[in-house]
This record gives sequence, structure tokens and C-alpha cells, in this order.
Amino acid sequence: MDAQGRGRADNIDPADQWVLNPNTGEYELRLTPSAPQPAVPGPRRAASGASRTARGRTAPAPGREAPPQRRRRTAPEEPPPGRRGRRPVKKKSKGKKVLMWAGGTMAFVVLAVGAGGYLYLEHLNDNITSLPDDGAGTGGFRKNEAINILLIGTDKRTGSGNEGYGDKGSAGHADTTILLHVSKDRSNATALSIPRDLIVDIPDCPTTQEDGTKTVIPGSTGVRFNTSLGQSGRTPSCTMRTVTELTGVTPDNFMVADFNAVKTLTSAVGGVEVCLDKDIDDPDSHLKLPKGEHTIEGEQALAFVRTRHSVGLGGDLSRIEIQQQFLSSLMRKLKSNDTLTSPSKMVKLAEAGTKALTVDSKLNSIGKLKDLGLELGKLNTKNLTFTTVPVRDNPAETVKATVVLKEAEAAQVFDMIGNDVSFTEVKQKQKKEAAAVAARLEGEKSDPSDVRVRILNGGAADGSAQRELLHLQTEAGVTKSENAGDAPEDIAKTTLEYAPDQADQARALAEILGLSGSAMKPGESVTNAQGLPTMTLTLGKDFKGAGVKLNSSSGKPPEGVQKSTADKVQCAK
Repeated sequence: MDAQGRGRADNIDPADQWVLNPNTGEYELRLTPSAPQPAVPGPRRAASGASRTARGRTAPAPGREAPPQRRRRTAPEEPPPGRRGRRPVKKKSKGKKVLMWAGGTMAFVVLAVGAGGYLYLEHLNDNITSLPDDGAGTGGFRKNEAINILLIGTDKRTGSGNEGYGDKGSAGHADTTILLHVSKDRSNATALSIPRDLIVDIPDCPTTQEDGTKTVIPGSTGVRFNTSLGQSGRTPSCTMRTVTELTGVTPDNFMVADFNAVKTLTSAVGGVEVCLDKDIDDPDSHLKLPKGEHTIEGEQALAFVRTRHSVGLGGDLSRIEIQQQFLSSLMRKLKSNDTLTSPSKMVKLAEAGTKALTVDSKLNSIGKLKDLGLELGKLNTKNLTFTTVPVRDNPAETVKATVVLKEAEAAQVFDMIGNDVSFTEVKQKQKKEAAAVAARLEGEKSDPSDVRVRILNGGAADGSAQRELLHLQTEAGVTKSENAGDAPEDIAKTTLEYAPDQADQARALAEILGLSGSAMKPGESVTNAQGLPTMTLTLGKDFKGAGVKLNSSSGKPPEGVQKSTADKVQCAK
């Protein structure tokens, strides 16, 4: 039975049974209470290599009558003739009319289409495939906390027409991965792409096997990130553990999709608009499009998000950028009026989305996905920022094939996400320092080569003073610096003490280090090894690492970090 056949009663399309509730402004599925409903479809057989979790519920016996439709507040009256479909004066916000974001090629398209039709959507539980998270997550998202969802797109060639894509015989590696962070107040979100060729350490991974037994898959050191899934029998829980090891952020849930997701979802919404700065003819991805704007769906949409040799520098990082542009466009289409006000499109999206996903067992029902969707629906797309883990070519390779972290920049990005800081600087909750304290940062600044400072370790990790010294001398130009060993006692916050006549040097160093005015302590200078007056920098327990600014949680990404927002139309270059 195809997607449109599911959920029909007496050969009636579900889309034709949706009516507008004048009390709520939402479309609701109106079934005759006395009419028997068909049996809820039984669970689909799991594809090879996948398993489903039991949901503890059974399908009603054939012919059994369904209970009357549940109603919110009082039962709405049937709209009078000639008024059905008329838009009420007061209506719900668009964000709350979206039922669930499903996955894309990179399992991304998370969100969407309305709380109004959950009576019909109840049967969609059986579309959903789930796997255990094996304790790798937080236990599931919470409504009053920040949300971190790991979205994974595999290169597994399941589904009709996908034989020509991906690696033949692939177990399904993490081909494209996004850590979606949604702020606690739902005002903003960050979608962090993790390159598949990034060299990482994969930790040991306790994994539930298909037969229900558990085994620990040994970890690997210095391997590609994409091998965190599929390789050696690793499941999405192994990718969750790898992301936690890499970023310090533990995902709440995961969603996984294969190639079919982007095809079915783009077709469900009637196509997605994309823009090209040049003609593309890529025989590898099968994409052939002239320069300009296009509406794509199905196979053509899949080819678009898989192309890399014909865009940018021709590598995986260029493909990540084109995927982010595509996802921004799909987001706009999902939130647009012609999608939200079309019951037939919403039914198609619900069917396509639930079939496209494999989720963790904490998201294994339509109710749980609806709850997540309603949380994500509060977000304005202009405050959704796409960015990528800062990386550089692997210096150990002659022929460049993999990448490694840009340590300082990546640490700052991870810190911002971990501390729930917006990349779009929405509703920043920075504490304003007293005018006298803030004034310490105002004024002339010395050239870094004129700054004299000694560094003490006052509670940071062992070796931090020496590593910061090397960074200041080789990267920041502060050549007149020295390691003075351990401080007399540990301190919580990093400080810089200086004499009044060293204020210009202090301001220069504060800018380099990301020090706040309160971290600058006017006082006395000391004598360095050359007998010259010098400032004292004491690294406290808040020190994040050499080259990582102390104010990395203040809301500004490091210079050079690629980012874009979902509300902007961008052309692939």
C-alpha cells in the first residue's frame, strides 16, 4: 500500500476529511464517530540490519469500532454551509501548525506540520523504525531545557532507485551529520555540520544487537568520523558517543535517514527552490542544471545535495555548504503558507517523514515526535544558523584526503553550543559590567610585540601555562612573554594584574585573550627575567585552552567560521 493509501476509511482520502475548527484555527480530521475504523496497520518488517522496539500496544481487531474523537475543551460545532474552509479572524501561529521535522539526505529536515490531525496520525506509529541509544544520550529531550538532536544521513543504498548511489555494499556510514542545538528559550538554534572525513577518536561502544544481546564494540583512534556508524557493527549510539567525545555536548536524541528521505520529502511539498551561480554537469551525482533558480524534487533533489565535484573546491566541505543552502530552502518551504494550509501536503509530509526516519527509542511514537515538533516549531528560521566544525587539511597527508580540527576555533564553537549561546546574537544575556570595570577595556592598545607578561598556572590543566606561552609567542605576536610556573594558590577565574602605566599593554592582551574588564586587576608590576617591569597573567580554572578566548561564551563565533542562516537565499558557487 502506498503512502496515500494508508489511513483511508471506505476509500476516502484522509485529506478530504480535514475540516477547519473555528475555535482553534487548526485543521482537524473529522471522522464519523459511529463509523468503524480499519485496523491500525501492523508494524512493517524491519529492513535487514535494523530492528524495531516494541511499543507496548496492539492493533485493534478487524471491525472493532474506534472510540469517538477526543475533543479539546468543548466540541466544536460543524461549520455552517458555505463557510467551511473560511479562515477565522483569530488563528494559531504558523510554528504550532507544524507536525514534525523529518530527516533529509543528512537526516535533517526536522519539523513540521501541525497538532491538528493527530487522530489520523496515530496510525503513523507503525511507520517509525527505532533503535536503542544504549545509554549514549541524555535520556531524551526535555521541554524546559536546551535541545540537542543528532541528525545522521547514511550512504546505505536502501530504497527504490538508489542502486547507483553511495558505496556499493556499504553498511551505512555517517555520510552527513548535523548536531542541531535549539536554545532553552527556543529563540535560536545552531545546526553544526561535522565533516565525514574529520579525524577523530571513536570510544568503546556498548551496543544492543538484533537478537537483544549486548556487546561492546572496541573504539578506534585517529579514524574518519563517518566510521562511527556501520563500521564493525556500530549503531547510531556509537555516533552519539563520538560526537560527545568530540564536542563535549551529549545529544538528547538521534534521527537517521537514507537516500530516500530527501526524495520523498521534497516531492511531498511540491519541490524546493534552489539557486546556482554557474552551470553544473556532474556525472558522479547525476546533477545537470543550468545557472539560475530552479525548483527540484525527487531524484533531482537527491543529486543536488550529493554533488561536490562541481561546486566550490570540489570536496566534502563544499558539499556541506550546498546541503546547508538546500536545507534552508526546504525549511522555508515547510514553514510557508502553501504548505501549512494544505491538508493534502501535510498528510504526505506525515507519511513521508515517518517512513524516512530511524529514531532512538525515546522518540519511537508519533506523540513523542509531535512534542518535539511543537518545541522546534517555536523557532524562527532567521535565527537558525548553519555552521561547520572548523577544520584544516590533515598535515600528516601528502595527498589531502582527510581533515583535522582547528583546535582553538573548534573549541570556541563547541563551547558556545555547550553554553547555549546563539550564533545570531539573539537575546544575548550578557551581564553588563559596571562602568568603571568596563572602562578598563577602553583606550589605546599597545602593539602585541610591546606587551610584556609572565604566565602563572593557577588552576588550569597541567601544562596550560607553557601551551599558552607558545600560542602567544607564535600566533599572537606577544614575544616578550615567559612561563613563571605555578601560582601560589588556585583561582576560579583568570586574571591579569598590571601597573597603571601598563594599561595600554593590558588592553592589548585582554583583546587577545578575550578577558572581561572584571578580569583586569589594576595593581603592581613585577620584574621579569630580563629585569624589566612585566604584567602577571594567572590562568584560573575557567581557562579553556591555548588560543581559546575566555569570552567564547559571549556570543561571537571565532573569525573565519563559516555560517549562514536559514532565512537567506544563497546560490551554490
